[in-house]
Amino acid sequence: MTSKDSHAGRSRLRAALRGTGEVAGTFLKLPSVDGVELAAQAGLDFVVVDLEHSGLSEPDAAALVRHAALLGLPALVRLPAVDPAQVNRLLEAGAAGVQLSTVRSRAQVHALRAATRYAPHGQRSISLAHPSARYGAFGLDRYLAAEAADPPIVVAQIETASTDDPLSDLLHGVDVGFVGTTDLSVSLGVSQTGDLAPLVRRAAEIADAARAAGAAFGGWVPEPSVPVLARYGLSSARYLVVGSDLQALGAGLRQLAHQARTG
Repeated sequence: MTSKDSHAGRSRLRAALRGTGEVAGTFLKLPSVDGVELAAQAGLDFVVVDLEHSGLSEPDAAALVRHAALLGLPALVRLPAVDPAQVNRLLEAGAAGVQLSTVRSRAQVHALRAATRYAPHGQRSISLAHPSARYGAFGLDRYLAAEAADPPIVVAQIETASTDDPLSDLLHGVDVGFVGTTDLSVSLGVSQTGDLAPLVRRAAEIADAARAAGAAFGGWVPEPSVPVLARYGLSSARYLVVGSDLQALGAGLRQLAHQARTG
């Protein structure tokens, strides 16, 4: 893997987010690189390795993002909190970016950007002893120039009924403002009432703030059908995370079992 290769998927995904099209990916929660291979073969635009809601370890995540980079498939990593050392290790392994969950403040976004960018734009520690820098083969100046021109993608996941800072301020400087629909539904009480109107209104607020901040709008859905997107307030989303590898496996096994019983 060359430095150019490690940046190619990131560049392609960022260009798509800044354009007018849509990109779709899924969460990876299983440690096998087969999931990465299948996602690439299926034609997904990206994957998100989930270090928040899975049994994956950091070494598992590093192996998945490294394999994805070799395939040219952008792999982000979802984290529950900013650990600069962990962020650095995952980016060095080949992660295209970081998706931070439960973002409530501008300070969280600032910390994430600082952890993903080298000085003078951030506080990320520099090393060339990793595959994304081709283990130093390109030299420090060339590697830093490539990173400055195309830094890691930053996704801010909003999943609470309110935030500490205004959404437009909070989403300034991120690539994607993302609706964490499941947690947001619980935060809004939608899971108890079944009335999705508050979720749709909150998603619209996040979409407007993302556009005002120059970011793409995204979110999670269990399936990407037009009715489901409308139901979750994500009809205008351009960065969609659809289900997960576990969800797809479960659906496939249930269908198999049903067919086996009914003939």
